[in-house]
Amino acid sequence: MKDKDLITAWVVNVDQRRSRRQPDRVPGALDVANQLDSIILPFERTAGDELQGLVRSGPALVSLVEGLARLDATDGLAEPGWRVGIGVGGVENLTGGGTREARGPAYLLGREAVESAATAPGHLVIRSAVGDPTAFELAEAALVMLRTVLARRSRPGWEVVDAVSVGDSQAEVAARLAVSESAVSQRLARAAWRESVRGAALAGSLLARADESVRPSA
Repeated sequence: MKDKDLITAWVVNVDQRRSRRQPDRVPGALDVANQLDSIILPFERTAGDELQGLVRSGPALVSLVEGLARLDATDGLAEPGWRVGIGVGGVENLTGGGTREARGPAYLLGREAVESAATAPGHLVIRSAVGDPTAFELAEAALVMLRTVLARRSRPGWEVVDAVSVGDSQAEVAARLAVSESAVSQRLARAAWRESVRGAALAGSLLARADESVRPSA
């Protein structure tokens, strides 16, 4: 396998935690994952309660973390319900039947990462054999912090955050939910809305920096 035959990509493995004590949640996670930007190979169930896909760039992972947290809240979980392992590096055989057929160093790193995520903070790990190690460490740390913040958000919290995120005023949200503006403000505070917005921006910026470190300018 020659380097010229490889592209650099992000392999993402998502594995359901405590799957023996819960119903199969993979279909919902597939719906979330396959809405990401920059997908090269769509996410699919690869084994048991695990899904895997290939994306071109790191910033898409912010949407994945947010989407999985929303799914956890909808399903009544108060902690991350998924292990997330990300491998960054070379990938080949993109003309086959999907992510099951592709291979390369990134896939090996992704497997190591999802196994390590079982006991890692936030149950999320990034492994890369390319680029700037510090950039990847910082990107991982930002995603872990964002995931920890979002894991505490309840379903009602997501409801009010979604409403203000599309431009509705707090007064409009309060009227629709038949609560006071003060109650809306309190729900936003409990949902850590402002903190999560800043955390998502930070994670996206650091992931973009990590991305740039493996794609040097010509």
